[in-house]
Amino acid sequence: MADDKMRDDRKASSRTGSRNRRKAPLYAAVDLGTNNCRLLIAARKRDSFSVLDSHSQIARLGEGLEATGRMSDASIERAMDALHKISAKLKAKKVGHVRCIATEACRRAENGAEFIARVREETGLTFKIIGPEEEARLALIGCHNLIEPEVERVLVIDIGGGSTEMSLADTTSVQESGLKGILEKPPILAWRSLPIGVVTLTEAFSHLPEEEAYPAMLQHAQNLVDKWKRAREIRQLFEDGKAHVIGTSGTVTCLTGVHLGLTKYRRDQVDGQWITEAEMMTTVQRLRDAGPIGRTKFPTIGTDRAGMMLAGCAIVEATWSLAPNGRMRIADRGLREGLLLSMMQGPKRRKRNNKRRRAKGQDEAKPQVTTGVSDDG
Repeated sequence: MADDKMRDDRKASSRTGSRNRRKAPLYAAVDLGTNNCRLLIAARKRDSFSVLDSHSQIARLGEGLEATGRMSDASIERAMDALHKISAKLKAKKVGHVRCIATEACRRAENGAEFIARVREETGLTFKIIGPEEEARLALIGCHNLIEPEVERVLVIDIGGGSTEMSLADTTSVQESGLKGILEKPPILAWRSLPIGVVTLTEAFSHLPEEEAYPAMLQHAQNLVDKWKRAREIRQLFEDGKAHVIGTSGTVTCLTGVHLGLTKYRRDQVDGQWITEAEMMTTVQRLRDAGPIGRTKFPTIGTDRAGMMLAGCAIVEATWSLAPNGRMRIADRGLREGLLLSMMQGPKRRKRNNKRRRAKGQDEAKPQVTTGVSDDG
């Protein structure tokens, strides 16, 4: 009888342990950009995480923003559609820890705060509008394990829909302090936010025929890059072979897919891939030569992205001028991954208003707007 009881106790303990493992807390990061709306749901796995679900939807929230200074009704409805789907996924998965960030479109739009309030009311999602410096920080965190240890510096370039963030980081600090050190004090030595992305740059030159638009976009982007007071220093680092680039954006992942000749997008082949300046510029030229219709036929681009790829190519070419003869490591990761790691591994947040946060199922209790952020010139 005693043996039977011990077996029953072990079975009960095993079932309880299994339930506890199944109930490991889930985390979610939502990134509402100028072009895309993205979700990652993950569970912590030692110093990293395992992705359980994701969602990505092109909402073009910044469409028309360049001309009017406001998000249009149509763009808002597209974004709301994406966010309702994301909210449903979060509820279905019973995600306990959620952080939502919004970037350039909501920063610039006159009706950005009004839109964020509507999102919270209709979906229960509470967004924080972050500044470009925070974008650069999160992108570095998300890409930290793609940094080559043999170099002194890494230049992270994140091409968005409405802005492009560039940050120069100390790789020695990254190697010595690891992820924990990066989370506590990101080793960013210099950063700059360019007020152009694939959506805004496309719209700014949409009045020109393509053969005139690309040189004009490239020149505009190049002028902005050259105004960075650290540009000469960074170019010297690359000429001396002391740095490499990490590129994180849909633009560079799509271009890499074209370079690799993929018949469909494969994250496992793109993420972490190295590409040289000559290889990337050859791919850029292929897209320019293909024309508007031809670009839609590349399997890793398609119709949704084709219209903005020319602007993306111009930004890639202009920003690569900072890295003469440099190599770029491609990152199919960035803000969301950085946000997840910050949630899971970063310093514990203050417990104020815990009851309200638990009721909402989110870490943020109210909309926040970060404004007045400037870069280092």
